[in-house]
Amino acid sequence: MADQPDVDEEKRATLRRFATLGAATPLVGLGGRKAESTDDTSEVRTAIRGYLATTPGAHFSKVRDDLKLGTGETQHHLGRLLDAGAVETRKDGDYRRYFAAGQFSDFEQVALGYLRRETARGLLIALLAEPDATGSEIARSLDVSRATVSTTAKELDAAGLLSRADGYEVRNPETVLTLLVRFADSFGSDAVAFAADAADLIRFDPRQ
Repeated sequence: MADQPDVDEEKRATLRRFATLGAATPLVGLGGRKAESTDDTSEVRTAIRGYLATTPGAHFSKVRDDLKLGTGETQHHLGRLLDAGAVETRKDGDYRRYFAAGQFSDFEQVALGYLRRETARGLLIALLAEPDATGSEIARSLDVSRATVSTTAKELDAAGLLSRADGYEVRNPETVLTLLVRFADSFGSDAVAFAADAADLIRFDPRQ
Protein backbone atom coordinates (compact mmCIF):
# COMPACT_ATOMS: atom_id res chain seq x y z
CA MET A 1 0.00 0.00 0.00
CA ALA A 2 2.94 2.32 0.62
CA ASP A 3 3.63 2.49 -3.11
CA GLN A 4 0.06 3.42 -4.08
CA PRO A 5 0.54 7.24 -4.08
CA ASP A 6 3.42 6.93 -6.56
CA VAL A 7 1.36 4.63 -8.79
CA ASP A 8 -1.61 7.03 -8.70
CA GLU A 9 0.61 10.02 -9.53
CA GLU A 10 2.16 8.15 -12.47
CA LYS A 11 -1.31 7.35 -13.74
CA ARG A 12 -2.39 10.98 -13.37
CA ALA A 13 0.68 12.19 -15.28
CA THR A 14 0.00 9.71 -18.08
CA LEU A 15 -3.64 10.72 -18.33
CA ARG A 16 -2.80 14.43 -18.34
CA ARG A 17 -0.27 13.92 -21.14
CA PHE A 18 -2.75 12.16 -23.42
CA ALA A 19 -5.65 14.39 -22.32
CA THR A 20 -3.71 17.32 -23.79
CA LEU A 21 -3.67 15.52 -27.13
CA GLY A 22 -7.30 14.51 -26.79
CA ALA A 23 -8.38 18.09 -26.15
CA ALA A 24 -6.95 19.02 -29.55
CA THR A 25 -8.66 16.12 -31.35
CA PRO A 26 -11.92 17.01 -33.18
CA LEU A 27 -15.00 15.51 -31.52
CA VAL A 28 -16.14 13.65 -34.63
CA GLY A 29 -19.60 12.20 -34.15
CA LEU A 30 -20.49 14.37 -31.16
CA GLY A 31 -22.43 16.97 -33.07
CA GLY A 32 -20.05 19.75 -32.19
CA ARG A 33 -20.77 19.51 -28.47
CA LYS A 34 -18.25 21.04 -26.12
CA ALA A 35 -16.03 18.75 -24.07
CA GLU A 36 -17.32 17.58 -20.72
CA SER A 37 -16.31 19.37 -17.53
CA THR A 38 -12.72 18.76 -16.52
CA ASP A 39 -13.36 16.23 -13.75
CA ASP A 40 -11.57 12.89 -13.38
CA THR A 41 -14.13 11.08 -15.56
CA SER A 42 -13.85 13.43 -18.53
CA GLU A 43 -10.06 13.51 -18.17
CA VAL A 44 -9.91 9.74 -18.65
CA ARG A 45 -12.08 9.90 -21.75
CA THR A 46 -10.15 12.81 -23.18
CA ALA A 47 -6.93 10.90 -22.52
CA ILE A 48 -8.27 7.85 -24.34
CA ARG A 49 -9.16 10.02 -27.33
CA GLY A 50 -5.70 11.55 -27.31
CA TYR A 51 -4.08 8.15 -27.02
CA LEU A 52 -6.06 6.76 -29.96
CA ALA A 53 -5.12 9.81 -32.03
CA THR A 54 -1.47 8.79 -31.74
CA THR A 55 -1.92 5.01 -31.44
CA PRO A 56 -4.78 4.13 -33.79
CA GLY A 57 -5.70 0.45 -33.92
CA ALA A 58 -4.61 -0.25 -30.35
CA HIS A 59 -6.43 -3.22 -28.82
CA PHE A 60 -8.21 -3.14 -25.48
CA SER A 61 -5.34 -4.43 -23.33
CA LYS A 62 -2.88 -1.97 -24.85
CA VAL A 63 -5.20 0.97 -24.20
CA ARG A 64 -5.68 -0.22 -20.62
CA ASP A 65 -2.01 -0.88 -19.90
CA ASP A 66 -0.50 2.16 -21.62
CA LEU A 67 -2.92 4.50 -19.82
CA LYS A 68 -2.50 2.59 -16.55
CA LEU A 69 -6.24 2.02 -16.18
CA GLY A 70 -8.16 -0.82 -14.63
CA THR A 71 -10.05 -3.31 -16.79
CA GLY A 72 -13.49 -2.18 -15.64
CA GLU A 73 -12.47 1.47 -15.90
CA THR A 74 -11.30 0.97 -19.48
CA GLN A 75 -14.46 -0.91 -20.43
CA HIS A 76 -16.66 1.81 -18.96
CA HIS A 77 -14.97 4.76 -20.62
CA LEU A 78 -14.48 3.09 -24.01
CA GLY A 79 -18.14 2.13 -23.90
CA ARG A 80 -19.18 5.71 -23.26
CA LEU A 81 -16.96 6.98 -26.06
CA LEU A 82 -18.39 4.38 -28.44
CA ASP A 83 -21.94 5.35 -27.47
CA ALA A 84 -21.10 9.02 -28.07
CA GLY A 85 -19.67 8.28 -31.51
CA ALA A 86 -16.21 9.60 -30.62
CA VAL A 87 -14.53 6.22 -31.05
CA GLU A 88 -14.94 3.37 -33.54
CA THR A 89 -14.06 -0.28 -33.05
CA ARG A 90 -13.19 -3.14 -35.38
CA LYS A 91 -12.83 -6.86 -34.70
CA ASP A 92 -9.44 -8.17 -35.81
CA GLY A 93 -9.08 -11.88 -35.14
CA ASP A 94 -8.72 -12.29 -31.37
CA TYR A 95 -8.44 -8.52 -30.90
CA ARG A 96 -10.89 -5.66 -30.83
CA ARG A 97 -9.15 -2.54 -32.06
CA TYR A 98 -10.11 1.08 -31.44
CA PHE A 99 -9.84 4.22 -33.56
CA ALA A 100 -10.78 7.88 -33.30
CA ALA A 101 -14.07 8.17 -35.18
CA GLY A 102 -14.13 9.28 -38.79
CA GLN A 103 -10.37 9.34 -39.27
CA PHE A 104 -9.62 6.17 -41.26
CA SER A 105 -11.09 4.23 -44.18
CA ASP A 106 -11.86 0.52 -43.84
CA PHE A 107 -8.62 -0.31 -45.65
CA GLU A 108 -6.62 1.95 -43.34
CA GLN A 109 -8.20 0.41 -40.24
CA VAL A 110 -7.33 -3.09 -41.45
CA ALA A 111 -3.80 -1.99 -42.33
CA LEU A 112 -3.27 -0.37 -38.93
CA GLY A 113 -4.39 -3.56 -37.22
CA TYR A 114 -1.86 -5.68 -39.10
CA LEU A 115 0.88 -3.09 -38.67
CA ARG A 116 0.48 -3.67 -34.92
CA ARG A 117 1.43 -7.34 -35.44
CA GLU A 118 5.20 -7.73 -35.41
CA THR A 119 5.61 -10.35 -38.15
CA ALA A 120 2.99 -8.82 -40.46
CA ARG A 121 4.55 -5.40 -40.00
CA GLY A 122 8.02 -6.79 -40.69
CA LEU A 123 6.83 -8.47 -43.87
CA LEU A 124 5.16 -5.29 -45.13
CA ILE A 125 8.21 -3.19 -44.28
CA ALA A 126 10.47 -5.68 -46.08
CA LEU A 127 8.36 -5.50 -49.23
CA LEU A 128 8.05 -1.73 -49.14
CA ALA A 129 11.84 -1.49 -48.88
CA GLU A 130 12.51 -4.24 -51.45
CA PRO A 131 9.42 -4.91 -53.62
CA ASP A 132 11.13 -7.86 -55.33
CA ALA A 133 12.07 -9.62 -52.08
CA THR A 134 11.30 -13.35 -52.05
CA GLY A 135 9.74 -15.27 -49.21
CA SER A 136 13.09 -16.80 -48.31
CA GLU A 137 14.79 -13.39 -48.26
CA ILE A 138 12.03 -11.98 -46.06
CA ALA A 139 12.30 -14.96 -43.70
CA ARG A 140 16.03 -14.36 -43.28
CA SER A 141 15.62 -10.63 -42.70
CA LEU A 142 12.93 -11.21 -40.06
CA ASP A 143 14.69 -14.25 -38.54
CA VAL A 144 11.56 -16.39 -38.87
CA SER A 145 10.82 -19.59 -40.77
CA ARG A 146 9.77 -19.62 -44.40
CA ALA A 147 6.51 -21.25 -43.27
CA THR A 148 5.83 -18.28 -40.95
CA VAL A 149 6.29 -15.87 -43.85
CA SER A 150 3.98 -17.96 -46.03
CA THR A 151 1.28 -18.10 -43.33
CA THR A 152 1.52 -14.37 -42.65
CA ALA A 153 1.41 -13.56 -46.36
CA LYS A 154 -1.72 -15.68 -46.71
CA GLU A 155 -3.39 -13.74 -43.87
CA LEU A 156 -2.40 -10.41 -45.41
CA ASP A 157 -3.73 -11.56 -48.78
CA ALA A 158 -7.07 -12.52 -47.23
CA ALA A 159 -7.20 -9.13 -45.52
CA GLY A 160 -6.66 -7.32 -48.83
CA LEU A 161 -3.24 -5.94 -47.95
CA LEU A 162 -1.10 -8.21 -50.10
CA SER A 163 -1.26 -9.86 -53.52
CA ARG A 164 0.35 -13.27 -54.03
CA ALA A 165 -0.55 -13.52 -57.72
CA ASP A 166 3.04 -13.03 -58.89
CA GLY A 167 5.34 -13.15 -55.90
CA TYR A 168 4.43 -10.82 -53.05
CA GLU A 169 3.12 -7.32 -53.70
CA VAL A 170 1.75 -4.81 -51.17
CA ARG A 171 -1.66 -3.45 -52.14
CA ASN A 172 -2.05 0.34 -51.93
CA PRO A 173 1.62 0.68 -50.95
CA GLU A 174 1.49 4.48 -50.67
CA THR A 175 -1.27 4.26 -48.06
CA VAL A 176 0.55 1.58 -46.06
CA LEU A 177 3.78 3.57 -46.29
CA THR A 178 2.04 6.74 -45.09
CA LEU A 179 0.54 4.95 -42.08
CA LEU A 180 3.90 3.42 -41.20
CA VAL A 181 5.70 6.76 -41.29
CA ARG A 182 2.94 8.78 -39.67
CA PHE A 183 2.53 6.47 -36.67
CA ALA A 184 6.00 4.90 -36.59
CA ASP A 185 6.63 5.75 -32.94
CA SER A 186 3.57 3.76 -31.90
CA PHE A 187 4.57 0.60 -33.77
CA GLY A 188 8.12 -0.34 -32.85
CA SER A 189 11.80 0.21 -33.51
CA ASP A 190 11.57 -1.46 -36.92
CA ALA A 191 8.95 1.06 -38.04
CA VAL A 192 10.95 3.97 -36.62
CA ALA A 193 14.07 2.85 -38.48
CA PHE A 194 12.11 2.40 -41.70
CA ALA A 195 10.40 5.79 -41.32
CA ALA A 196 13.75 7.53 -40.96
CA ASP A 197 14.62 6.44 -44.49
CA ALA A 198 11.15 6.57 -46.02
CA ALA A 199 9.81 9.90 -44.74
CA ASP A 200 11.08 11.83 -47.73
CA LEU A 201 9.27 9.49 -50.15
CA ILE A 202 5.74 10.62 -49.30
CA ARG A 203 3.68 13.75 -48.82
CA PHE A 204 1.39 13.91 -45.83
CA ASP A 205 -2.30 14.68 -46.22
CA PRO A 206 -3.34 14.93 -42.55
CA ARG A 207 -7.06 14.68 -41.84
CA GLN A 208 -6.93 15.13 -38.09
